[in-house]
Amino acid sequence: MTKTLVTEARLYLREPLALFFPIFLPLMLLIGLGIIPGINEPDPNRGGIRAMDGYLPSMMVFLAVVTMAVTILPGALVTYREQGVLRRMSTTPASPARLLYAILMINVAICVAATVILIVVGGLVHDASPPRHLPGFLLVFALGTGAMLSIGLVLAAVINSSKVAQAFGGVAMFPMLFVAGMWLPRENMPGALQVIGDVFVVGPFAEALHTTWLGQAPQIHNVAIMAAAVVICGVLATKLFRWE
Repeated sequence: MTKTLVTEARLYLREPLALFFPIFLPLMLLIGLGIIPGINEPDPNRGGIRAMDGYLPSMMVFLAVVTMAVTILPGALVTYREQGVLRRMSTTPASPARLLYAILMINVAICVAATVILIVVGGLVHDASPPRHLPGFLLVFALGTGAMLSIGLVLAAVINSSKVAQAFGGVAMFPMLFVAGMWLPRENMPGALQVIGDVFVVGPFAEALHTTWLGQAPQIHNVAIMAAAVVICGVLATKLFRWE
C-alpha cells in the first residue's frame, strides 16, 4: 500500500494544475472577494455576522473539494487508463480497491492542505474566523470530502476518455455549486431546486460546512446523507472500476 501511495503521489505532483485549481484558485477568490468594499461589514441578513466569518471561507473550502472531486480526480484516473498505466498495474498484486484507496487518500490530503491554507491565510489577510464548532467541522469535512471524492471515482470508472472526463467535470461543477448555494441562497431558489439541494450530497455538505463554521452542530439528516453517499459511491466505484 505504501508503494502505491508513493507512486500515485509522484504522478500527481508532475501535474501542476492538480494543485493549482483546488488549492490556489479558491485561495485567490477568498483574498479577492475579501477586498470588495463592505464585504467585511456585519450583514443584517446573516444576523450581523460578516461574510468572512462563515459564508465565504466555508464556500471556498467547498469549492476546493468539488473542484478536486469532479474535475481533477476523474481526469487523472481516466488518463492513467488511456496511457496504459492501469493496465500495467493490473499485472501486479495491486487490487482495484487498493489503487482506488491510494488515489482517494492523496486527494484527501490535497483537500486538507487547501482547507488549512484557506483558514490560515484567510485569518491573516482578512481576519476571517476559523470554524467555531471544530469537532462538527472535522466530521462534516471528512464525510463530505469522502462523498465527493467517491463520486469522482465513480465518474472515473464509467468515463472512457480523458477529454470527456475534463469536459463533463467542468460542466457538472457549476450546477453542483449552484444548487449548493454558491451564488444564490438556497432559501431563495425555486422549490424544485431546493429539494434537489436538500437530497443531493452537495447541498448537505455546503450547509453543514457553513453551520459548523458558525459554531453550530451539523444537522443529523445532512450527516446521514453524506455518510450514505460515501458508502454507496464507494461500493459503486469499486464494482465499476476497469483496468482498460
